[in-house]
Amino acid sequence: MSSKRELLQSALALLALGASPFCARAQNIEGQSEEFQKLLLSLTHGAQLKEGKIQISMPRLADNGHSVPLKLSIDSPMSQENHVKTLVILSPRNPRPLVAKMNFTPRNTKLNMATRVRLNGSQSLWVLAQMSDLTWYAKSAEVEVTESACLDAS
Repeated sequence: MSSKRELLQSALALLALGASPFCARAQNIEGQSEEFQKLLLSLTHGAQLKEGKIQISMPRLADNGHSVPLKLSIDSPMSQENHVKTLVILSPRNPRPLVAKMNFTPRNTKLNMATRVRLNGSQSLWVLAQMSDLTWYAKSAEVEVTESACLDAS
């Protein structure tokens, strides 16, 4: 089995050649920064990102980025054979893009959640879900923020 370093190097080499380990329609991954693409590769270990299963609800326009409401749900029966294993929320423009990473078991009921996120300006908020069969799903939602919340790296 390859080490994480070797996996990242080979995935970055593919990106340099114009290829992508991500689904061609996976939410404009090519438009994101190199650092964000590296973060995605390290979280998913280079797995292909699929579309579907994830529903995101958040305002298209937020007055400020200090507390932007986010609702999400993931279509899964949450059975032993088919459940959400990991949920990741990412904000590419934040100083710390990993907003949340949560692990689940089949004992959890239907995955619906609501929270508020802090955003550093207008961007695409990303939600990733790893299923029990180790496949990854991704969805992003665009949000325009009129007043940024993250002014420094603290």
